[in-house]
Amino acid sequence: MSLLEFDNVTLRFGGVTAIDRLSFSVEEGEVFAIVGPNGAGKSTAFNLISRLYDPAEGRITFDGTDLLARGPDAVAKLGIARTFQNIELFEQATVLENLLVGRHRFGAPSLLSELLFLPSLRRSERVHREAVERAIDFLNLQPYRHSRISSLAYGVRKVVELARAVAMEPRLIMLDEPSSGLSPEETQDLVFWVQDMRDHLGMTVIMVEHDMHLVSTVSDRVLALADGRQLALGTPPEVQSHPKVIEAYLGADEDAAA
Repeated sequence: MSLLEFDNVTLRFGGVTAIDRLSFSVEEGEVFAIVGPNGAGKSTAFNLISRLYDPAEGRITFDGTDLLARGPDAVAKLGIARTFQNIELFEQATVLENLLVGRHRFGAPSLLSELLFLPSLRRSERVHREAVERAIDFLNLQPYRHSRISSLAYGVRKVVELARAVAMEPRLIMLDEPSSGLSPEETQDLVFWVQDMRDHLGMTVIMVEHDMHLVSTVSDRVLALADGRQLALGTPPEVQSHPKVIEAYLGADEDAAA
C-alpha cells in the first residue's frame, strides 16, 4: 500500500478546474517532487492534502486513512507536516518558541497536570524540548535559538519554518518551494537536508519546487502538472525529456516573454 494516494481527484473554483482527475501515489521513504509552470496546481494539491480544500470528486488516502473524512486539525496528528510558499511563523516569538508550537500535534496537557506541574507534564516537556533541540541541530540553527523571528533574514526564516515541520517528527513532510529566496549556499545545504530527512529521519518527502537542479538531485520520482492535469510521471530524466513537459515549459516561457 502506498503512503499517500490521489485517486481521480478534481477540484473546481466556480467555473475553473484547478485539479483535473489527478491520480498519483507516493511510496513510503520516497522523495517525490511536483513541478510545473505557475498555476499548474502544485500548491493546490498540497492544500488538498492539508484539507484546506474539499475536492469535487475523487479520494485522497494517507496510509489507508481517508483524509477527506478528516478535518484540517487531524492532518498533523496523522503525521503530516508542511511548509508554505509564504513563511508562516510567529514574528514576535523566538525560534525556539516557534519550533515548540510544532509539537502541538502530540496533544495538550490537561489543566490539572499544568496546575500541579505533575511529573508526567515535566517528562512531556522534556521530550518536546529534546525534539526541538534535535531539529535545531539538524538544520544548524544554534546561533538563532533565542532570536526573534522578526530580527532574522529571509533565508534563515525559511530554515526555521522547515525546522518547525521537522520538529513535528512527521511521517510525511511537504515542502512548498523550499529553495525560494535561499542563496546558492543555502540551497546546497537544502540538498543534504532533504536527503537526510529521508535517509536518517525516516521521513517521506513531497516537494513542490521550481529549481530543476534541486529536483533532479534529490528526487526519486517527479510528477509534472499543467492546468491541474498530469503531464508526466517518472524519474527526473524521464520527466525532463518528456515532450509534453518541454512544451509546457516553453509555452510558459513564451507567454512570459510576450
